[in-house]
Amino acid sequence: MRDRFPLLLVGGALLAGALGWFLMQGARRGGFADRLSTFRSEPDGSRALYLLLEETGVRVMRQQYDLSLIPPGQSLVLLGTLFSDERDPGRTSIDGSDGGVQEEDDDVSQAEFRERGLNAFFSPAITDAETARLLEHVVAGATLVYVPASHRDSKFLEDLGVTLGRGAESLGTRVLVPEQPTRYTRGVERVVVTVRAYLQLPPGAVPLLIDEKLEEPVAALLPHGQGRIIVVGAPELAMNRSLAVADNALFWHSLFSAVAGDGVVAFDEYHHGFTGDRALGEFAARYGLHFAVGQLLLGVIAWALSRTRFGRPRTPPDELRVGGTDALFATSRLYREGRHHAHAAQSIVRELATELAQKAGVSPRSEVVAIGLALDERGQQPLARALLTVHQLAQQASSDAHVEKVASLSALARRSLHQKESPP
Repeated sequence: MRDRFPLLLVGGALLAGALGWFLMQGARRGGFADRLSTFRSEPDGSRALYLLLEETGVRVMRQQYDLSLIPPGQSLVLLGTLFSDERDPGRTSIDGSDGGVQEEDDDVSQAEFRERGLNAFFSPAITDAETARLLEHVVAGATLVYVPASHRDSKFLEDLGVTLGRGAESLGTRVLVPEQPTRYTRGVERVVVTVRAYLQLPPGAVPLLIDEKLEEPVAALLPHGQGRIIVVGAPELAMNRSLAVADNALFWHSLFSAVAGDGVVAFDEYHHGFTGDRALGEFAARYGLHFAVGQLLLGVIAWALSRTRFGRPRTPPDELRVGGTDALFATSRLYREGRHHAHAAQSIVRELATELAQKAGVSPRSEVVAIGLALDERGQQPLARALLTVHQLAQQASSDAHVEKVASLSALARRSLHQKESPP
């Protein structure tokens, strides 16, 4: 064993390093969250936006349950959330024509997978039932801020009379300015961002931000029932990398300060893949099964190492050895002076029975006689006879000689047990 110790040490160090690297990669903040999630701190996340609003006094929260039950009066924010009809490859066309729909949708799906990774599969879309409940909530007087992930129209926007025109992504960043002074753009002079979609608005809609040169609306407010819906066609505007540019952060602060009022603004995280409670299997599915297996192996290795020690037994320090000897002599004198011979002998037998219980396959708390019978049934007749003999002697112990005899027989039985367990 000592000859293989260096090899085991090197192998264990390499294994621990590999598992630690995998664990750090899996637990990397932002790597597991979906794009535009307020849990994601990478450049395409929106954690900075959430923290900005939280630190500036806007009442915000993360909603980690579906939209079938929405508290009255609560404002909602959907950042890059997809609706179920957007994932129907036979429905949506980018250019509005009938030709090449399948090929373009396949290209969009592949691009989405490259950007979002496995989150594209694990983040549920908003169902038709949730859409209906969402519109009912807005009609009752709530506010919804919706930032579509791309220029693809959804049935949700079609029902509102909004059409998304393709943005000028090839032109790079665009300068947006308020179309007119509103409480939603208070203090905002210019916003610089890449535009994914320009908005074609129905009558009654109020543009909030327009392209400075093209004069096309990018953000607008739509009255709906007693509430309102705010659509922003630039998802990059909510990303961490864009908040420090121009008045981008000021725009969001003004917008959500006006939206919140005296209520709470809830960022939807359920459709980014986060729920209130998640099973171990779902964690493994999100982070990767190899991370779960690696953590399990690391735990098994740590448990195995805690059960044994490499090298020869170490001699206890002199202080510990002398102190233990003194404590043993003091205890023996107490037993001798108090004539507790039977109790001392029975304590010795109890310790022997505890060791033999594992060999007998019974609980260490079982009675001595029961352990002896179990040993006999397993073919360990010598150990069974030795245990029952010392048990009988212990019950009749009345002097130091009796205790010494019980201790000697127990030591012989213990030695016999260890000789049988040691390899030939």
